[in-house]
Amino acid sequence: MSSLLRELGMAGQAVWLDFVSREFLRKGELQTLIERDGLTGVTSNPSIFEKAMGHGTDYDESLERFLNRADASPVDVYEYLAVEDIQQAADILRPVYDRLNGKDGYVSLEVSPYLAMDTESTLIEARRLWKAVDRPNLMVKVPGTEAGAAAIQQLIAEGISVNVTLLFSRESYRAVAEAYMAGLETRIQAGEDISRIASVASFFISRIDSEIEKKIDEQLKAGNDDATLKSLKGRVAIANAKLAYADYQAMIASERWQALAAKDAQPQRLLWASTGTKNPDHPDTLYVDELIGPDTVNTMPPKTMDAFRDHGTVKETLTTGLDEARATLEATERFGLDLPGITTDLVKAGAKLFSDAADDLLGAVGAKRVKLLAGKLNQAKFSLPEDLSQAVEQQLEQARREGWSRRLWHMDASLWTGQDEAKWGGWLKAATEPHINTSALVILEQSLKAEGYTTAVLLGMGGSSLGPEVLAKTLGNTPEGLRLLVLDSTDPAQIAATEQSIDYACTVFLVSSKSGSTLEPEILNAYFFDAACKALGEDQASHHFIAITDPGSKLEVSAKAQGYRTLFYGDPTIGGRYSVLSAFGLVPLSLLGHDVDSLFEITRPMVLACDPSAPPAINPGVYLGVVMGEAVKAGRDKLTLFASPQIASIGAWLEQLLAESTGKQGKGIIPVDLEPPAAPTHYGDDRLFVYLRADNDGSELDAQVEALEKAGQPVIRISLMRPDLIGQEFFRWEVATAIAGAVIGINPFDQPDVEASKVKTRALTDEYEKTGQLSSGNPFFTDGELAFYSDSPLSGDSAEQVLREHFARLNPGDYAAVLAYIERNGAHETLMTRLRTLLRDRYRVATVGGFGPRFLHSTGQAYKGGPNSGVFLQITAEPQQDLAIPGRKVSFGIVEAAQAQGDLSVLAERDRRHLRIHIQHGNSEAGLQRIVQLVEAAIA
Repeated sequence: MSSLLRELGMAGQAVWLDFVSREFLRKGELQTLIERDGLTGVTSNPSIFEKAMGHGTDYDESLERFLNRADASPVDVYEYLAVEDIQQAADILRPVYDRLNGKDGYVSLEVSPYLAMDTESTLIEARRLWKAVDRPNLMVKVPGTEAGAAAIQQLIAEGISVNVTLLFSRESYRAVAEAYMAGLETRIQAGEDISRIASVASFFISRIDSEIEKKIDEQLKAGNDDATLKSLKGRVAIANAKLAYADYQAMIASERWQALAAKDAQPQRLLWASTGTKNPDHPDTLYVDELIGPDTVNTMPPKTMDAFRDHGTVKETLTTGLDEARATLEATERFGLDLPGITTDLVKAGAKLFSDAADDLLGAVGAKRVKLLAGKLNQAKFSLPEDLSQAVEQQLEQARREGWSRRLWHMDASLWTGQDEAKWGGWLKAATEPHINTSALVILEQSLKAEGYTTAVLLGMGGSSLGPEVLAKTLGNTPEGLRLLVLDSTDPAQIAATEQSIDYACTVFLVSSKSGSTLEPEILNAYFFDAACKALGEDQASHHFIAITDPGSKLEVSAKAQGYRTLFYGDPTIGGRYSVLSAFGLVPLSLLGHDVDSLFEITRPMVLACDPSAPPAINPGVYLGVVMGEAVKAGRDKLTLFASPQIASIGAWLEQLLAESTGKQGKGIIPVDLEPPAAPTHYGDDRLFVYLRADNDGSELDAQVEALEKAGQPVIRISLMRPDLIGQEFFRWEVATAIAGAVIGINPFDQPDVEASKVKTRALTDEYEKTGQLSSGNPFFTDGELAFYSDSPLSGDSAEQVLREHFARLNPGDYAAVLAYIERNGAHETLMTRLRTLLRDRYRVATVGGFGPRFLHSTGQAYKGGPNSGVFLQITAEPQQDLAIPGRKVSFGIVEAAQAQGDLSVLAERDRRHLRIHIQHGNSEAGLQRIVQLVEAAIA
């Protein structure tokens, strides 16, 4: 039987199919269309692939096979599957291509719709897709935007065939026709062949009428019953297309084109796209019947193709009725239907529709990837109250529309505050591969072990110390590695305890500081280098020191001058709290005996899951960040961390990441770590609970967290299959923190209030260097060895009364902070926890705790710059035995006291409610016990 579609081809209009799927190809249906209907081409787009890949199981086997070879991002998975389909379709159409000498037989594959306004990125992706498909009968689809036109010209010049998409106006068509000719001319000038380069200009039809008819209906409803207005329905898009075809005919008649044709150039055919009718009042073959002419293409969805095969009309219609077409467009203008505005908006809307479809596609593919990665990717489960859940869903959709996943990886400052955020993106790159010579790390670790070293002591603060501490406590050291001790304190007792636990002869010191001028590592370095010189001799001491710092730092200069064993560089574009997957975490990890490359290999699934191609709804980092940000906006700004024993140390790292990144401008997240879990009745409605649990590391936390869920508290459960997957959590939380900053509306990469305490401390230590005195003011009340200082008048009748009045300032939604400038040891931690538990249970408020000066480089930012909802108890003590700092008048005890005073001074300046208790002469543990007793009595 004769096919009307085949007759259409014989009339000069190529018949293409706007559809492709694996099942369709596997069943031989494309081959059938070629043989029966004379089909000569296929087009695809994200919407088509989303329907094919996102539903059913046709692609699952190929997907699993691909991921078994190597994990990949959602976009890489999609492209792998799409390229397989496009290659198969191209192979099926290759005989058509060969028979027609490259005049037809093409399959189209679209560049990412996210790149519609980016010329250079479009070029890069188009070249990559051309190479990946590796078929001469591929057409790369490029949008006909201004940026796209520039890319089209270059691609044609490079010999890449192009399907120009998203054309609605004649002006846009003429621009891409110009780009096509200019590309051919450039290629001729380079002495290259142009006979096998093809292009189509995809002119969209039905969408124009859909928008025009909305405006017509508005006028009809307003009472305009003009018959001419009514007659415009279903005619404007056709008139627009006919006049575009007239432009095409004028172009190929020009001397310029004739010169190209003499070199065997193929004309850039107009392709009618979006030819399925949307209005049921119109014939279902309208946009085929009325647009038939030589050297054109009609790409039809299957439904339209079936309709035309059944009852279409084959006759040349493009070149007839041109006067009527002009009259139609004149009437369109006369009635104010604004065709130019519609076509402009349709380009944007079309790009958005394709972007939305791409999001759906990548979301579906990414979700399938996650299912296939069972056992390799840490999972998260969110149990949220209805109001918070709705807010999260709305924000996720906004994040999807605005491309947050992509903007994060591009470090688009407008995602945050439009300030200097763009310069702090090194942490993203650092997570994709080690930016350090891992072979050099292995050689260093092996040489240290061979030389008899057994211990590494890391001297650092904040980001330089907290990440390595988590690695050491979570992973431990292997038999081949060194024991790692982290010292991030100026407390004399803590320094002495560390010194007593090492043998200088078999200890290497890691002096870790990004800036190289941070006070604590600088004076710790001075102390231990002097002690090493005394113990080992000056010639040997320097061989026991390694520096980790950013290029050009003060530490780099001194390390080289003193002849340190080696020096590792950080990345200046990585902030300290985001640096655990850089040299600051990797050097200590290697010395522990762990393989750095292996850490990156098992962390990679999370990095890929948070890839820019992963839409927010399936992006673990973005999703968590949105939840945290929306929780803050809902008043749930106390992020309370529970963790199973093997991974419990991650809380200290998360404290810094969250507090220092988000606690500013009077808002932010207050992380609550190491607060013992309690029954649901002990908590208010200002909490967001996070439970990190390593498998086979169960504890009584399971039941307690379940009780919180049942009570309606928001709970996030994060499961690690093994503790060594901690690297995945480092990256998930880094992404989440950056995204939470976007939701909250702050810059998550600065720390404006940390410097305030440093300035105060520096002034106090400078004063001591000059005068030998450190002024601390006068207490308003004393109780034995305890002296009390406050920001406001409190009753001095008794210590209990002072404490009672101080903590009476706690209101619902506040938090109580217990901050101690004393040695961080087990006994003190137990007493601090007891204090926090008493306050939480009495006032139903969140409690935080910290040891100074450690917390100054961590949560201190949020205490000063975050919400003014903290009530602070600072505890200080006279050191029982001070330690001198070589080359300085100040001692460690003086520095610690200056840090405490500087901290308190800034709290006072920021109008924070505070009370300081100083243990004057006695044992700090006994003094702390006395404070616990007084608090217990005061709030009973």
